Amino acid sequence: MRRLIVSSFVSLDGVIEAPMTWASPFFVGENVDHALRALSNVEFFLLGRATYEMFFARWPGTKGPYMDRINGLKKLVASTTLKTVSWNAALIEGDVAEALAALKRQPGGDILKYGVSQLDRTLLSTGLVDEYHLSIVPTWVGQGKRAFDDVGPIDLELVDINRFANGVVTLTYVPR
Repeated sequence: MRRLIVSSFVSLDGVIEAPMTWASPFFVGENVDHALRALSNVEFFLLGRATYEMFFARWPGTKGPYMDRINGLKKLVASTTLKTVSWNAALIEGDVAEALAALKRQPGGDILKYGVSQLDRTLLSTGLVDEYHLSIVPTWVGQGKRAFDDVGPIDLELVDINRFANGVVTLTYVPR
Protein backbone atom coordinates (compact mmCIF):
# COMPACT_ATOMS: atom_id res chain seq x y z
CA MET A 1 0.00 0.00 0.00
CA ARG A 2 1.05 3.52 -0.70
CA ARG A 3 1.40 6.18 1.98
CA LEU A 4 0.24 9.80 1.69
CA ILE A 5 2.86 12.16 3.12
CA VAL A 6 2.31 15.89 3.56
CA SER A 7 5.51 17.93 3.79
CA SER A 8 5.82 21.63 4.57
CA PHE A 9 8.26 24.32 5.62
CA VAL A 10 7.07 26.17 8.74
CA SER A 11 8.68 29.33 10.10
CA LEU A 12 9.22 29.79 13.83
CA ASP A 13 6.09 31.95 13.92
CA GLY A 14 4.03 29.27 12.17
CA VAL A 15 3.92 30.72 8.64
CA ILE A 16 3.80 28.32 5.69
CA GLU A 17 2.85 30.79 2.95
CA ALA A 18 5.35 31.57 0.17
CA PRO A 19 8.28 29.53 1.54
CA MET A 20 10.27 30.29 -1.63
CA THR A 21 10.77 33.79 -0.21
CA TRP A 22 12.05 32.80 3.25
CA ALA A 23 13.03 29.09 3.37
CA SER A 24 15.38 28.97 0.37
CA PRO A 25 18.49 30.11 2.29
CA PHE A 26 17.99 27.10 4.59
CA PHE A 27 17.33 24.56 1.81
CA VAL A 28 20.99 23.74 1.16
CA GLY A 29 23.53 20.96 1.71
CA GLU A 30 22.34 18.31 4.10
CA ASN A 31 18.77 19.66 3.93
CA VAL A 32 18.63 19.05 0.17
CA ASP A 33 20.25 15.63 0.61
CA HIS A 34 17.61 14.71 3.20
CA ALA A 35 14.79 15.96 0.96
CA LEU A 36 16.17 14.00 -2.00
CA ARG A 37 16.33 10.82 0.11
CA ALA A 38 12.73 11.46 1.21
CA LEU A 39 11.74 11.43 -2.48
CA SER A 40 13.29 8.00 -3.08
CA ASN A 41 10.02 6.09 -2.62
CA VAL A 42 7.66 8.78 -3.96
CA GLU A 43 5.75 7.96 -7.14
CA PHE A 44 3.08 10.68 -7.17
CA PHE A 45 3.14 14.39 -6.32
CA LEU A 46 -0.30 15.61 -5.15
CA LEU A 47 -1.20 19.26 -5.66
CA GLY A 48 -4.26 21.42 -5.29
CA ARG A 49 -5.06 23.89 -8.06
CA ALA A 50 -3.33 26.92 -6.51
CA THR A 51 -0.14 24.99 -5.68
CA TYR A 52 -0.11 23.38 -9.13
CA GLU A 53 -0.37 26.78 -10.83
CA MET A 54 2.33 28.30 -8.61
CA PHE A 55 4.77 25.39 -9.04
CA PHE A 56 4.07 24.91 -12.75
CA ALA A 57 4.97 28.57 -13.38
CA ARG A 58 8.49 28.02 -11.95
CA TRP A 59 9.57 24.45 -11.44
CA PRO A 60 9.56 22.73 -14.87
CA GLY A 61 12.50 24.86 -16.02
CA THR A 62 14.54 24.42 -12.83
CA LYS A 63 17.37 21.88 -12.97
CA GLY A 64 19.44 19.94 -10.46
CA PRO A 65 19.14 16.53 -8.76
CA TYR A 66 16.26 17.54 -6.48
CA MET A 67 14.25 19.44 -9.10
CA ASP A 68 14.92 16.78 -11.75
CA ARG A 69 13.33 14.24 -9.39
CA ILE A 70 10.33 16.50 -8.67
CA ASN A 71 9.85 17.30 -12.35
CA GLY A 72 9.97 13.60 -13.24
CA LEU A 73 7.28 12.55 -10.74
CA LYS A 74 3.73 11.82 -11.87
CA LYS A 75 1.54 14.68 -10.67
CA LEU A 76 -2.05 14.47 -9.44
CA VAL A 77 -3.99 17.74 -9.42
CA ALA A 78 -7.10 18.11 -7.26
CA SER A 79 -9.21 20.82 -8.89
CA THR A 80 -12.82 21.44 -9.77
CA THR A 81 -11.99 24.42 -12.01
CA LEU A 82 -9.04 23.34 -14.15
CA LYS A 83 -9.93 21.58 -17.38
CA THR A 84 -6.42 20.58 -18.50
CA VAL A 85 -3.02 20.16 -16.90
CA SER A 86 0.48 19.40 -18.14
CA TRP A 87 3.90 18.84 -16.48
CA ASN A 88 3.36 15.06 -16.32
CA ALA A 89 0.07 15.71 -14.47
CA ALA A 90 -3.42 14.27 -14.42
CA LEU A 91 -6.56 15.82 -12.98
CA ILE A 92 -8.33 13.95 -10.21
CA GLU A 93 -11.90 13.80 -11.43
CA GLY A 94 -14.84 13.28 -9.12
CA ASP A 95 -14.40 12.62 -5.42
CA VAL A 96 -10.78 13.38 -4.45
CA ALA A 97 -10.87 11.30 -1.27
CA GLU A 98 -12.32 8.30 -3.10
CA ALA A 99 -9.74 8.54 -5.92
CA LEU A 100 -6.82 8.85 -3.47
CA ALA A 101 -8.11 6.03 -1.27
CA ALA A 102 -8.25 3.76 -4.33
CA LEU A 103 -4.73 4.79 -5.37
CA LYS A 104 -3.40 4.19 -1.83
CA ARG A 105 -4.75 0.62 -1.89
CA GLN A 106 -2.64 -0.18 -4.95
CA PRO A 107 0.97 -1.33 -4.73
CA GLY A 108 3.58 1.25 -5.62
CA GLY A 109 5.42 4.31 -4.38
CA ASP A 110 4.18 6.94 -1.97
CA ILE A 111 2.10 10.04 -2.66
CA LEU A 112 3.67 13.33 -1.57
CA LYS A 113 1.91 16.66 -1.06
CA TYR A 114 3.74 19.91 -0.30
CA GLY A 115 2.18 22.49 1.96
CA VAL A 116 -0.68 22.35 4.43
CA SER A 117 -3.78 23.57 2.60
CA GLN A 118 -7.54 23.40 2.66
CA LEU A 119 -7.23 20.05 0.86
CA ASP A 120 -5.77 18.64 4.10
CA ARG A 121 -9.17 19.05 5.76
CA THR A 122 -10.58 16.48 3.34
CA LEU A 123 -7.49 14.26 3.52
CA LEU A 124 -7.50 14.18 7.33
CA SER A 125 -11.25 13.77 7.76
CA THR A 126 -11.17 10.72 5.49
CA GLY A 127 -8.10 9.22 7.20
CA LEU A 128 -5.87 9.50 4.13
CA VAL A 129 -2.83 11.31 5.60
CA ASP A 130 -0.25 8.86 6.89
CA GLU A 131 2.50 11.30 7.88
CA TYR A 132 3.29 15.00 8.18
CA HIS A 133 6.91 16.07 7.66
CA LEU A 134 7.18 19.61 9.06
CA SER A 135 10.52 21.35 8.56
CA ILE A 136 10.76 24.07 11.18
CA VAL A 137 12.93 26.84 9.73
CA PRO A 138 14.68 29.14 12.25
CA THR A 139 13.36 32.38 10.85
CA TRP A 140 10.54 34.76 11.67
CA VAL A 141 8.31 35.71 8.72
CA GLY A 142 5.78 37.97 10.43
CA GLN A 143 2.67 37.48 8.36
CA GLY A 144 1.09 35.00 6.03
CA LYS A 145 -0.97 31.85 6.16
CA ARG A 146 -0.25 29.78 9.25
CA ALA A 147 0.09 26.02 9.37
CA PHE A 148 -3.25 24.24 9.79
CA ASP A 149 -5.23 27.54 9.71
CA ASP A 150 -7.81 26.18 7.29
CA VAL A 151 -7.62 22.57 8.46
CA GLY A 152 -9.08 22.83 11.93
CA PRO A 153 -8.16 21.04 15.12
CA ILE A 154 -5.69 18.23 14.60
CA ASP A 155 -4.16 15.65 16.91
CA LEU A 156 -0.71 14.43 15.88
CA GLU A 157 1.87 12.12 17.44
CA LEU A 158 5.59 12.90 17.03
CA VAL A 159 7.42 9.83 15.68
CA ASP A 160 10.77 11.13 14.39
CA ILE A 161 13.10 14.13 14.53
CA ASN A 162 15.87 15.12 12.09
CA ARG A 163 18.21 17.97 13.11
CA PHE A 164 20.40 19.89 10.71
CA ALA A 165 23.49 22.03 11.31
CA ASN A 166 21.76 25.16 9.96
CA GLY A 167 19.09 25.01 12.68
CA VAL A 168 16.31 23.40 10.64
CA VAL A 169 14.49 20.59 12.41
CA THR A 170 12.24 18.21 10.48
CA LEU A 171 9.55 16.69 12.66
CA THR A 172 7.60 13.63 11.51
CA TYR A 173 4.10 13.28 12.86
CA VAL A 174 1.33 10.74 12.33
CA PRO A 175 -2.35 11.50 12.90
CA ARG A 176 -3.68 9.88 16.09
